Amino acid sequence: MKYTKVIGISGQYFAREYVKLKKNKTKAREVKEATVLKAFLGGDTEVEVIIEDLDKVVFIDYFTDADIIRQYLGEKFIPKN
Repeated sequence: MKYTKVIGISGQYFAREYVKLKKNKTKAREVKEATVLKAFLGGDTEVEVIIEDLDKVVFIDYFTDADIIRQYLGEKFIPKN
């Protein structure tokens, strides 16, 4: 599963893309942080972090360094081993 975290000047939010079958369009839906957290700690999720002000994109998964996860997603997303 792939989620996107968008960080902008007005705030931040998580989104997930999905395909509408009848119209063959890709749409995005805003999701709660708890949903992303549960999937991320399950180990099968990638989070794409987009920083709009800097035009920077970072890809984070379960095996990414803890410092990078802490910086972009927060303490809650660091896997407990």
